Amino acid sequence: MAVAFTGAGWIPIETNPDVIQKVQQTSAVERFGHHVPMGSNTKYTPRSGGVVLGRWARSTSAPADSSANDSVLLASDKIGGKVTIAEEDRADSLANIVDAKSVDAGTSYAKLFDNVCLGITAAKATSGWLFDSLYYVLTQADATTGYTANANLTTGVTAATYDALSALVGQHEQSDYFDESEVVVIAHPSFKQALRGIKNADGDPIFQESTAGVAGGGQAPTPSKLFGYDMQFSMGAKTSATGSAAPTGKPFVVVGNRQLLQVGDRDALAVNFQDSQTGIGVDTDENVLYFRARKGFAVGAPGAFSMLVIG
Repeated sequence: MAVAFTGAGWIPIETNPDVIQKVQQTSAVERFGHHVPMGSNTKYTPRSGGVVLGRWARSTSAPADSSANDSVLLASDKIGGKVTIAEEDRADSLANIVDAKSVDAGTSYAKLFDNVCLGITAAKATSGWLFDSLYYVLTQADATTGYTANANLTTGVTAATYDALSALVGQHEQSDYFDESEVVVIAHPSFKQALRGIKNADGDPIFQESTAGVAGGGQAPTPSKLFGYDMQFSMGAKTSATGSAAPTGKPFVVVGNRQLLQVGDRDALAVNFQDSQTGIGVDTDENVLYFRARKGFAVGAPGAFSMLVIG
């Protein structure tokens, strides 16, 4: 779908089906996260410590629940960039260039957003972002929910073995936040090869997925489920010090409750166009495409997630 520029300023491009598809295919956080509309740059969302019920004896006061209740702060941050387009290219076909660049921007945004939300190893005060990543949150104690620092973060593992993956999933299955219908698995694509390489004692691959309509049960190249749970691969699922659309750190896999993966929707991914006839474009005879999105992120409860880092 071509983006029509009318001089109206920022134009949302998340309405472009190609961009939507690319973002959802590339970003696991956007696809699986629990989206919260934000009318301002910050928003508190309720976090319940659960409700404990017990026997209510006849003619007595109802059992009192002592679970902690507080809020999680969603703070939105801005993601953006610009692309220059020569006047000669604009004259040939602006709409096609804008569409192509919009899809590319959606891909870059998705990778960066996943990495910032999941893989930054430093606190927000150090990384410069306005919210902490899941990796960092898992390294910190949370007195409200009773989480112990590093309890659900496994590092120093050299390979994604069957036992290591089983233990990772089992840790979440035994937590108070386990809900089979809400479990999601997010992994770096390097785990594709790891899953294909896990074999039983007879040398047969353990993770196999039947393809519907193939006699005898044809096998897909890489499973889309891990122990029965939905799985998505993300290029952003690598550790990083400050956040990157092409992180170079250690790959990881995350298992958790998608409802506690909170995504703040402040402003959708949008594009603005500065032509070469006015403003800064006159000097270079170039047009400039600006891309911008404002998004927030928060971990509802650290105990709702388990992470395995390889390397």
